[in-house]
Amino acid sequence: MVAEYFEVGIKAIKSLIHDHREELEASGYRVLTGTELGSFKEPSSLHRHGRHLALFTRRTVLNVAMLLRDSIVTRQVRTYLLDAEESHRIPKAPRLVDNSVVHSLVEWLDERIKHTVAEQLAQQDRRMARVAEDTVRAVVGRTVVPLLNLAVAFAGEQRREVSEIRRELGRIDRALRARMPTGGMAAMDAMTWRELEDHIAGLCRRDGCISVANTSSNSDLSADLIGRTVDGRTLVVQCKHFAPHRRVESGDMQKFVGMARVEYEADVALFVTTATFTTAAMDLAVRNGVTAVHRRLLESWSAGTRLQVLRRP
Repeated sequence: MVAEYFEVGIKAIKSLIHDHREELEASGYRVLTGTELGSFKEPSSLHRHGRHLALFTRRTVLNVAMLLRDSIVTRQVRTYLLDAEESHRIPKAPRLVDNSVVHSLVEWLDERIKHTVAEQLAQQDRRMARVAEDTVRAVVGRTVVPLLNLAVAFAGEQRREVSEIRRELGRIDRALRARMPTGGMAAMDAMTWRELEDHIAGLCRRDGCISVANTSSNSDLSADLIGRTVDGRTLVVQCKHFAPHRRVESGDMQKFVGMARVEYEADVALFVTTATFTTAAMDLAVRNGVTAVHRRLLESWSAGTRLQVLRRP
């Protein structure tokens, strides 16, 4: 049948098989004999007599076509194969792709990637935040809280000690004042400015003045004490609790003169200090009828001597 297909003699095919048997067998050429031949004849309804049968596969037939030279059919087969190979090499026209679909797909993929990455980052941030919070809580619980408790306890102990020291200082101060003469300058130096004003008010009352009161004002134009003498004259008192080494300047005296005469129209003006006065301040007091009670005079007045200006005229 192969010889008939290629329009050549059987001898030509047999000679070709003899010369190229190994190549043809690699292409599928087989020779059936014996039992294998019998098994092949039954289903194929082949009743030819013979002890063997040569089988050519499609690949074997093509291989024979390439090996035969003088057959017209083989030349046609070779031409067909060459044309098929050439057509296979010609590049096919590319298929047009809808760019909008591609762009939509790319955008969708980008969004999915961004969403996934953002979600993973958010989860990581939450995990890190929880870890940081747990770490801070652990550190605070183990170190800061005990230190705060210790600080609170220490502060409470310090407050108790300070309160005890203050109470002790108060007891010492009261004891020292109790040992000092009431009218002594040491006692008056230890007074506060408010205590000194109260002490001067007491001296005025002792000498017969009435309605002696503190003005309770911090204004420069306000007197510290006001009242009336035993004979009804208006009394105005300015108190300066200064250190012993200080002196009252003329400016302070000038302010008091203006305030006592203009604001209060005082009949009796006393400028009392635990210090001394400058010469200019004393001269200003004398010219304006102000009684300047300096340190030594204050001590004498406090000891029991009455001020001449407070007596009846």
